[in-house]
Amino acid sequence: MTTAAYVQDENQFQELLSHNWPVVVDYTATWCGPCRVIAPLIDKLAEEYEGRATVVKLDLDTNKDNAKRYGIRSIPAVLIFKQGEVVENLVGKAGYEVFSEALEKHL
Repeated sequence: MTTAAYVQDENQFQELLSHNWPVVVDYTATWCGPCRVIAPLIDKLAEEYEGRATVVKLDLDTNKDNAKRYGIRSIPAVLIFKQGEVVENLVGKAGYEVFSEALEKHL
């Protein structure tokens, strides 16, 4: 099973945004209970959309500047980027369909 990889640093994040296909970023933290609830859904998204979209997780504790830049005030937050721009902003727990439908719109 494919799992969503963690973004390690800002250079890797910028590299991901340069892709032509959508990039789904799950803003998460180890101490966030609701984040742990949606983690398997994000992993499923990574598996089902492999080759059509990039799905990653970004730990807030190690990427505070990134979270601040994109106005992340509450987690879990899932942002979908297309050509470097935020095209979807989903905050809070949601079912798999919410994430997949949001991504489908941008494929």
